Amino acid sequence: MSDPTRPPASSRPSQPTSQRSDPFGPRASLRTAVVWEVLKDALDRRAKAAGSQAHRALDVLDTGGGSGNFAVPVARLGHRVTVVDPSPNALFALERRAAEAGVADRVRGVQGDVSGLFDVVERDGYDAVLCHGVLEYVEEPEEGVRNAVDALRPGGVLSLLAAGVGGAVLARALAGHFKEARQALDDPAGRWGDADPVPRRFTAEQLTRLVADAGVDVGAVHGVRVFADLVPGVLVDTEPGALQELLRLEAAAAEQPAFHAVATQLHVLGEKQVRDGA
Repeated sequence: MSDPTRPPASSRPSQPTSQRSDPFGPRASLRTAVVWEVLKDALDRRAKAAGSQAHRALDVLDTGGGSGNFAVPVARLGHRVTVVDPSPNALFALERRAAEAGVADRVRGVQGDVSGLFDVVERDGYDAVLCHGVLEYVEEPEEGVRNAVDALRPGGVLSLLAAGVGGAVLARALAGHFKEARQALDDPAGRWGDADPVPRRFTAEQLTRLVADAGVDVGAVHGVRVFADLVPGVLVDTEPGALQELLRLEAAAAEQPAFHAVATQLHVLGEKQVRDGA
C-alpha cells in the first residue's frame, strides 16, 4: 500500500547516525528511517537466534509491500522476501527494482491481499511479517492482524505500521482546518471528512490491543514522523544540517510515549508467542 500522507522534502545528508543502514541506499528518508532501523535490528536478532552461531537467511513476508520499499532492502540483507500486493503495476515495479538491486533471486511478488492471505501463501511459514500501510484500508483490521500473525512461525517478528489519529488531528489544526481536526478527533475511524483519503486511523492503544489479541508479545511502539510532516520542506532543503538533526530528533522521540499521540504513523513491533509444544 502506498503511504497516503504527504512526504516532507528532503536532501542528501552526510551519513547521519540514524541512517547508518538507509533502505534507499545513498538517499536518506524521513519517511522510513525509524522503522527501518528498528526492523533491521529485529531481523538481525531473529537471524542470530534462528541460526545459532551463524546468521541465517530468513523467510520474510511483506503484505501490501507494493514496489518493494522495504522488501528490496530486506533482501539486500540476505533474506528471502515474498511480497503480497493487490496491484499488478506495483508488483511489476517490484520485479524491476529487485533486478536493479541485484536481488531478483530473493524477492518474489504475488498478487493478493491480507484478507485472502492464505490463498497465496502458507500459514506458519515466515520468520517475519511486515504489515505496513495495510490496516487503514481493510474492512476488518482484526482479521488482517490475525492473518499476518498466523503467517508467522512461533517466535517470529511482526512489524506493523499504520496511520495515527493524533497526527491527522494536529496537521488539520495547524493548517487552520479546525472543524476537520475536531471531526478527526471525534470520529471512531479518525477521519476528518468525506474527502479524507485514509479510510481509518488508529491510536497506539488500539494497535497494541489488536496485536496482543492476535497472540503477539508487543516489544516496542514507535511514533513515526512526529515532526517531519510539520516542518516546512524549504527549511529542511536549505538549512545546513537541518535534515540530519531532524532525523536524530525523530529517532529520539520515536519511543517516547508522549509523542505517540501526535505521530503521523504508529509502528508496533512484537514477536509471535511460543506456545507449549510448539
